[in-house]
Amino acid sequence: MINNVADLVNNITPDIYKQLKRAVELGKWPTGEKISKEQRELCLQAVIGYEQIHVSAENRTGYIPSKEHTHCGSKNGEVVLDEKIINDDEQPLTFK
Repeated sequence: MINNVADLVNNITPDIYKQLKRAVELGKWPTGEKISKEQRELCLQAVIGYEQIHVSAENRTGYIPSKEHTHCGSKNGEVVLDEKIINDDEQPLTFK
């Protein structure tokens, strides 16, 4: 008997996972019957739980690849403020 979400996720087979994911994507079951809002939410929770265990991070639902961030006007990690070059690692923060 399944008593909690963890038990449910551990009992999902790859085929069931694919069917749940497809139902969330299309808004209907494989039979063509429309899924309710509550069913869609529960299916999505099951899909996300399954993916946490069985799918690599970059292949999970909702994955957004990270981008390297550069500061506006920065050169080699230095920030330009008021025409002065400030090295982020060496400048102490002071409040006036």
